[in-house]
Amino acid sequence: MTIERSKRPTTVFTDGAAKGNPGPGGWAAIVVVAGRVRELGGGSRYTTNNRMELTRPIEALSYLKQSTKRITVYTNSTYIIHNIHK
Repeated sequence: MTIERSKRPTTVFTDGAAKGNPGPGGWAAIVVVAGRVRELGGGSRYTTNNRMELTRPIEALSYLKQSTKRITVYTNSTYIIHNIHK
């Protein structure tokens, strides 16, 4: 079966953490659109774990803007999972 590039779903993998709470932290997202991979990331010297957990999907979705209608986000954060469905 052939899938047109424009009809492929967009996939986002995210992770974020902080050492100490607050403390130094970082976030990362891998965005896959039509088979192309883009790595995003950032951090802060003084932040919290929750802030980094929230920043990663926000930055990934901001990067995508309106470029796709169907997006699957993978996260290991129960904080994100529980709150995105409310």
